[in-house]
Amino acid sequence: QVQLVESGGGLVQAGGSLRLSCVASGGVFSRLAMGWFRQAPGKEREFVALWRRAKTVYATSVKGRFTISRNNAKTTVYLQMNSLKPEDTAIYYCAANYAGLATDVGTYEYWGQGTQVTVSS
Repeated sequence: QVQLVESGGGLVQAGGSLRLSCVASGGVFSRLAMGWFRQAPGKEREFVALWRRAKTVYATSVKGRFTISRNNAKTTVYLQMNSLKPEDTAIYYCAANYAGLATDVGTYEYWGQGTQVTVSS
């Protein structure tokens, strides 16, 4: 069983930056694919970024602005978010699976509780 705890959300003005963190415990971190998803009010949860075995994948909407990274020693994955836009406002979730490079919500077995990111215009 893998437990995930996110932190780092908050309120920021458009153009600003935030860094989200997700600490994982209970699993074999080096084997996990770690992903970030987000869900805005009234919308479905959507893929943002993932990292597995030094490979990264980004949603088109965040490519060039967001960077996913991880520290295996700290069993932590990060999401650095730059040039934030009001449309980035959402609850951001950390997710994990052992299945591989996947962007579908349904392929992730483990989820954190989410952290709110609000970008004001």
